[in-house]
Amino acid sequence: MEEYKIPLVAVVGPTASGKTKLGVEIAKRFDGEIVSCDSMQIYEGLNISTAKPTEEEKEGIPHHLIGFASSDRIFSVSDYCRIAKETVADIHSRGRLPVLVGGTGLYYSSLVDNIEFIDEETDLDYRNHLKSRAEKEGAGAILEELRRVDPETAAKLHSNNLGRIIRALEIYHATGRTKTEQDRLSRLRPSPYRLTAIGLDCKNRDYLYERINRRVDMMLSAGLVDEARSFFEGNPSGTAVQAIGCKELLPYFVGAETLEKCVENIKMQTRRYAKRQLTWFRRDERIRFFYIDEYADASALINDVNGYVKENLG
Repeated sequence: MEEYKIPLVAVVGPTASGKTKLGVEIAKRFDGEIVSCDSMQIYEGLNISTAKPTEEEKEGIPHHLIGFASSDRIFSVSDYCRIAKETVADIHSRGRLPVLVGGTGLYYSSLVDNIEFIDEETDLDYRNHLKSRAEKEGAGAILEELRRVDPETAAKLHSNNLGRIIRALEIYHATGRTKTEQDRLSRLRPSPYRLTAIGLDCKNRDYLYERINRRVDMMLSAGLVDEARSFFEGNPSGTAVQAIGCKELLPYFVGAETLEKCVENIKMQTRRYAKRQLTWFRRDERIRFFYIDEYADASALINDVNGYVKENLG
């Protein structure tokens, strides 16, 4: 007998592509609830910079895993998967459809592929040693060290991804097993989900970039600068300090750069992030992409997507 799998709909894609609206429409049509798949929306505060859905945008649909973690907490992908699995199971147990919505590729892939994480304790001395070395020798030196023990993982990372480089070295240091080997072993367990994955994309990249630019302008009008200033006045120390839209404003707060220049940098960094998101999701052949710039209005897109979801849910 084939093992029962929980039906799970996922809406993924780059920032500013309309995932929030589409996820809500799917949930309305199929009696669902939203599970956020965004590594920055999990933190309390930062409502504007992380584009958390407003109560109006939620349209009465329950949303989970938004604003529940302290901004000074270091929150890992394994933390996310543990809580997300429990949330998805709870939604399903109540007879409703879990709808995963967000653009954090690592969170999405780790959850839907049922990646198993090793629960080793973090060796803070070793982590601080690597961080200190990175400051003195550069992140490239730490990446080179990873390349010597785990060339496959190293080949997937850029020296800018220091956090993930250090994490891969920590795994090897604590377990004697490379991250590549861990990933291989973790995938031996089948996914508990019957996945219907929707991806949003644009045929014309400039169309997406213009949406991103408009979104940043709207964030500014909504109070982004005040939100970021208040956030940094609290001397944050966790993962949340990496949120795009906040860290780019620091030069303005210390008088080193104009607001206009910092805003342009937010737009540029957001466009770059969108490109990385698309690169990640396009690798997943299970995702059915819908191109938002091919639709005259949102209702036509929603109708097509809901038709696809209905067909897959059976």
